[in-house]
Amino acid sequence: MNAPREILYHPRGRFRSNHLGPHASTEVGGFGVFRDQAPFLRYPDARRIDIRASLRDPFEQVYVRRFEQRQSIDVVAIVDASASMGFTGAGDSFALACRTVESLAYSATKIGDRFGLISCDERVRNNMLLPPTRSRSLALRAAWRLREERPDGRNAEGFLAAAKALGVTRKLVFLISDFRWPRRLLERVFDAFALHDASPLVILDSAEESPPAWGLLELIDSESGARRLWAMRPSLRARWIEQEKGRQAFLTQLAADRCRAPIFMRDSFDPEVLSLQLMAA
Repeated sequence: MNAPREILYHPRGRFRSNHLGPHASTEVGGFGVFRDQAPFLRYPDARRIDIRASLRDPFEQVYVRRFEQRQSIDVVAIVDASASMGFTGAGDSFALACRTVESLAYSATKIGDRFGLISCDERVRNNMLLPPTRSRSLALRAAWRLREERPDGRNAEGFLAAAKALGVTRKLVFLISDFRWPRRLLERVFDAFALHDASPLVILDSAEESPPAWGLLELIDSESGARRLWAMRPSLRARWIEQEKGRQAFLTQLAADRCRAPIFMRDSFDPEVLSLQLMAA
C-alpha cells in the first residue's frame, strides 16, 4: 500500500511534554531557540552566562540566556461512526474520514509526535481505540483498520466519553464528523473539548448541500431508518440550501470561543488545501 499523503499542522498555544520534538512548548532550558535573558540567581546555569548583558546592567547583576525547548505533542483523531457518516453521494463520507486519519497518522509519527485514534458512535468503540503512540506502523495499522468499520451507530454521544478518555493533558485533537447532530449535543461536545486544541473537520457532500430543483426525492434518516418522500421544487430547494448554510454558520459560531474554526471538507480529500487551512488556523 502506498504511503498516505502528508498533512502539515501547527498546534495553537503551548503544550507540556517530556519528549523533544518540533513544536514550541512552555519549557525553557539550555538548548533550542533563544527566548530571553534572566538573572543568574533565578536560573543558576553558569554555562549560559550572557557576558554582554551582564556588563550592560548598571546594578552589576549576572544574566543567563534561556532557550525555548522544542517538544513533541499528542495528536488524536476522533472519528464519528454514527450511521449518517455512511452517506454516499458525490463522495463517500466515511472513506473521506478514513483517508484523513491515515494522513494524520503518517504525518504525526513522521515528525516525532504521538498519534492516537478513537472511533465512536453512541459509545467509544473499544476495538478502534489506539492510545497515543510514536510507532508509525501501529498508527497506520489502526488507521487502515478503520476502513473495515461500519458506520451504523444511532448517534454520536460517544464523543463525550472520548473527551473524558483524553485526560487533562492538553492535546491536538481532530474531531472528524459530518456534525449532523442535535444542537444540544453539539454544544456539549464542543464544551467538552475546550481544554484541548480542538479542530473540527466537517465532512460535507455536495449532493446534500444542493439537491435537484425538480423531482421526487426519498430521504432516509440514517440513524432511525425513517423514510420520507419529498416533491422537490425550486422554492423547497432554496429553503434546503439556506438551512444548510445556516447549519454551517451555526457550527462556525459555536466553535468561536471553544476551539478552532471548523474546516469544511467537501466530497474528496485534498491534503494541500487541508494543510493550508490547518497552518492558518
